[in-house]
Amino acid sequence: MAASQTDIESRVDPLLLEVADVVNTTLDLDTTLRRVAELVRKVIDYEIFAILLLNEKTQELRFRFSLGHTHEVADRLRIKVGEGVTGLAAQRREAVLISDVSTDSQYISAVPNVRSELAVPLIVKNRVIGVIDIESQKANHFTEEHKRLLTLIGSRMAVGIENARLYTRTTRQARTLLLLNEIARELTSILNLDELLKRIAELLSRLIDYQMFSILLLDSTGDKLQHRFSQRFQENIQLKHDIPLGRGVVGHAVQHKHAVLVPDVSKDSRYIEVNPETRSELAVPLIYKDKVIGVLDLEHTRRGFFTEDHQRTVTTLAAQVAIAIENAQLYEEIARQERRLERDLALARELQFRLLPQSRPKLANLEIAAKFVPARAIGGDLYDFVSYSQSRTALVIGDVSGKGAPAAIYAALVGGILRSHAPIEPGPAEMLSAVNYSLGERRIEGQFVSLIYAVWNDQERTLEVSNSGLPRPIHCRDGRIKIIEATGLPLGLFEEADYDEFTIQAKPGDVFVFFSDGILDASNRAGELFGRAQVEKIVSECSENSAESIVTSLFKAVAEYAAGMEPFDDQTVVAIKVKGSSGKRK
Repeated sequence: MAASQTDIESRVDPLLLEVADVVNTTLDLDTTLRRVAELVRKVIDYEIFAILLLNEKTQELRFRFSLGHTHEVADRLRIKVGEGVTGLAAQRREAVLISDVSTDSQYISAVPNVRSELAVPLIVKNRVIGVIDIESQKANHFTEEHKRLLTLIGSRMAVGIENARLYTRTTRQARTLLLLNEIARELTSILNLDELLKRIAELLSRLIDYQMFSILLLDSTGDKLQHRFSQRFQENIQLKHDIPLGRGVVGHAVQHKHAVLVPDVSKDSRYIEVNPETRSELAVPLIYKDKVIGVLDLEHTRRGFFTEDHQRTVTTLAAQVAIAIENAQLYEEIARQERRLERDLALARELQFRLLPQSRPKLANLEIAAKFVPARAIGGDLYDFVSYSQSRTALVIGDVSGKGAPAAIYAALVGGILRSHAPIEPGPAEMLSAVNYSLGERRIEGQFVSLIYAVWNDQERTLEVSNSGLPRPIHCRDGRIKIIEATGLPLGLFEEADYDEFTIQAKPGDVFVFFSDGILDASNRAGELFGRAQVEKIVSECSENSAESIVTSLFKAVAEYAAGMEPFDDQTVVAIKVKGSSGKRK
């Protein structure tokens, strides 16, 4: 039953004090609106209550707080300014009292059996921000005194509601910005694309309570969007539905490079139904360096769920998401290339080692041992053994300029040239000149090779040696070291070059050691080189051992000396020992 006029007047002053208390003591919007409803009920007996706030851009009133309305009505209903009792109050900027709505054409029926309605605009600084609306199932329930009283309350509460709304918005924005900053920092640290997309969905749910979410990325042709991640009611799903550029809400957002907010997808011709439950949608393009790479798509089962605040938040986040996705894609591409390169290098390494001699020549009077260790997966050193007639065998050791794949390819070229000249059984100096000439015909800028070519006569026990730039070979007899002073210009640098040839009459027990620069140039942590003196010392100490033991000892000493240091250059050693020594063998 409505309160009497005397009763109302007796409560005005205390009521206004309570209104002032609400305005001055709380900035929480939900609390403010709830207390407004409680205060109004103290002086006006209503059955249905609502506070609608005005969206100035769309000029629509939307329910912000209600009692007696169903959730569906409160969520869905949008009232244009000038329409219905509340819209008329907002338009006229004054209270509107309808004693019997059944006789009023302006009335919008939202609740059954309503007969009377009173709507009062909320005005702050001459600007309408919303409407207080009360309804009753009794005709003529509300009076002019109610109208005056509700107008008085509304004039006081408008300021409180606006302050609370501004505070809520400011607090939410500050919280959102803080969270966006945290999200941006985390996203840039994730380089696995699948993990990144999943984390984006998780973090975005802390900002917006979406129900369906997808990340679509442009394919390599740039003609269609592919679902890379999709979630429906917090469960990951697989969608194979590609969307051509320009089609659908997401295609439109990508094509035009701006966010698309659709309050009601049933009224938007661009919408492509993927989730039947969808009622509202927000699509925000992912733009990296002015190039669209994909789109974030959010959907909800409630019409008008997504707001302009949501759009601004997701647009801000999308800039960081685009960077994170681009980084992750780049990382994945690099990882794929590295894996492919590793496979290629592994195959190249296998091929390179297969190009090396698979066995050592078996000679009556000579032991032969050899070892090659590339500084990288593959290298530019080489060694080979070529059989001549009349018990002669050519021994080759080479060092190509540079390292890695280019050096390995050049080494294979040199090996092929050597083999092509071998049938005429040239002497060492003649072979070096022939290889130099052939490389000159196929000159490659910055590439050359240092080579030792030696021919061993197993019957006469003689060794003929020529050198084109490698360290001078070692001849050890009875533990004493002698240097074979064979030198010369590297092959492939000059069109014409002459090379000296040395002939040595060997004796049983003699040791000859050939090696590349990588052995001498191995360095320790102090930057000191292994050097020639240590090579000679090891060869001297091991001269009574087998050729294989000498090679093993050299590599072991170099590895221990350079422990913890990356090899700088390829390392190759070829050692030969004349059989017949009476010394101790290991």
